[in-house]
Amino acid sequence: MTFFKAENIAINFGGIKAVDGVDFEIAPGTVFTIIGPNGAGKTTVFNLISRIYNPTEGRLIFQDQDITKLPPHDIAGLGIARTFQNIELFEHATVLQNLLLGRHAHRGSNLLTELLFLPSVRRMEVEHRKKAEDVIDFLDLQQYRDTLIVNLPYGARKVVELARALCTEPKLLLLDEPSSGLNTEETEDMAWWIQDIKNDLGITVLMVEHDMSLVNEVSDRVLALNYGRVLATGTAREVQSHPEVVKAYLGG
Repeated sequence: MTFFKAENIAINFGGIKAVDGVDFEIAPGTVFTIIGPNGAGKTTVFNLISRIYNPTEGRLIFQDQDITKLPPHDIAGLGIARTFQNIELFEHATVLQNLLLGRHAHRGSNLLTELLFLPSVRRMEVEHRKKAEDVIDFLDLQQYRDTLIVNLPYGARKVVELARALCTEPKLLLLDEPSSGLNTEETEDMAWWIQDIKNDLGITVLMVEHDMSLVNEVSDRVLALNYGRVLATGTAREVQSHPEVVKAYLGG
């Protein structure tokens, strides 16, 4: 079974190819990282996968299903979740409330049953709360459970966004620059979370990242992009020593 595969994906913006014939495949139970200079097309690839953008060419395959033309609102239900480089949380809601929003993809009720608050709805609410509390315990967010997002430090907000994504119970988790804005200690914590997500929860991770120390620590495979094209794919060491990758980062 093909877990995830991008086949020759491309997208144009005003005649400019932001992504140009990108191919890669992700094995289940691994961390696959995309690196590259600013403007290389990394986040555009994420937006194609999460169906924010429609590819001009190519196909996206997830668990043997072609998701290339799937509506964005169906992606979470398939088991694909993502975080954003710029944190997208509800600032005037609590941590727990934000996490419960992540359970929306698993709601099986309708407006009438919600209004009547039937026993099935009550059981479902208890289950959603339990799942959210499990994620709070997993990421050590107990002290922030009832805190408004607006009152949290930046590093804690990054972890809460990760927690909300985990509440969707993803099979593939897309992390868009998870260390962005974090200090050294917080980045080390993020590395532990990513490894635990892979090893303890069995979730496959696709990550875009600039911090090469984090890339080296957690990545099983790395793909380097520049100007929307693949420069190299391999282990972190192989990719970082590739002449075209060195040239892209250092010039020449």
